[in-house]
Amino acid sequence: MNANPILPQKKYSRVIGRFAKQQGISLDVALEYFYNSEVYQLMGDGVSDIHCMSDDYLAEELGK
Repeated sequence: MNANPILPQKKYSRVIGRFAKQQGISLDVALEYFYNSEVYQLMGDGVSDIHCMSDDYLAEELGK
C-alpha cells in the first residue's frame, strides 16, 4: 500500500518552517537550503525511515 503523495509534501513544509524559525532565516532561503540538502535526498529515497523522525529532529539535522 502506498502513502498519499501529499503527506511527504506536508512533512517537508513543516520541517522547512521549523528550520527557518530555528535559524532566523526567511522561508525562501530555508526552502532552497532544504531542497539542496542531504536530509531531503534521504527522505526522498526513503533511507532508514528518516521520514518518520520528528519535524524538530529533521530541522536540527538540516542545521548541522
